[in-house]
Amino acid sequence: MYTLAVCAEMVFRDLPIHERARRLHEAGFQVEIWDWTRHDLDALTRTPAEFSSMTGYIRGSLTDEAGAAELLRTAEESVKAADQLGCPRLNLHGTGLNSEGLPVVPVRGEPTGPMWVAAHRTLTRLAELGESAGVTFTLENLNSAVDHPGVPFATAADTLALVKAVDRPGLRMNLDLYHAQIGEGNLIELVRKAHRLGLIGEIQVADVPGRQEPGTGEINYPAIARVLADIGYDGTVAMEAWASDDDSERALDRFRTAFTVRPRT
Repeated sequence: MYTLAVCAEMVFRDLPIHERARRLHEAGFQVEIWDWTRHDLDALTRTPAEFSSMTGYIRGSLTDEAGAAELLRTAEESVKAADQLGCPRLNLHGTGLNSEGLPVVPVRGEPTGPMWVAAHRTLTRLAELGESAGVTFTLENLNSAVDHPGVPFATAADTLALVKAVDRPGLRMNLDLYHAQIGEGNLIELVRKAHRLGLIGEIQVADVPGRQEPGTGEINYPAIARVLADIGYDGTVAMEAWASDDDSERALDRFRTAFTVRPRT
């Protein structure tokens, strides 16, 4: 059965990040964080929390030579931070994002052929880095319509194609169903396809609209949970969502309920 995790950046926001991690651990969830450079890693290490994912770079881009060099350099720093936290997965995007989630170097239109070649080359090197360090880099699909306009390789289709082309165990897909619902929809078939290809590193969830916990929007997450159970997905499902009405305890309960699959009778 899959494991449940929660992004500490988005719940219990009145608490320091290490206290959020502790609270999530006590509630039975693994913990995810974003930019590790903004946090006290020693304080996080002293908590009993089990960390499942963190941002795997500080700056850089997949689409050009200079950006790729910076991405690889800061990924090496991130691997060291992940080792300190015992975190097995490091998350990537098509390009660096600012504090508002917008691309530092936006791309207009579809990625060009040279951008695809550069991304494949850079992701291959990142996969090699992950394999040598015993961690997995995950490439996350985003949406460009609402949250992240201008991010290259944002769609689930593009992300899946890149991970499939690299075809190395050090690189997998972070399949974000919130972003996929906005960009493409057809979530159950997307989950089945990515699982059939063996390319899912983890799954992230939030509801649409609003990017809040399951049960607040249009996505039928209990149906998706049933499919995950039926296909034998045994990885991580992480809630990367804002708590509606800033009620984090209720958000955690709704998340757990949506992904608790009852035995068939």
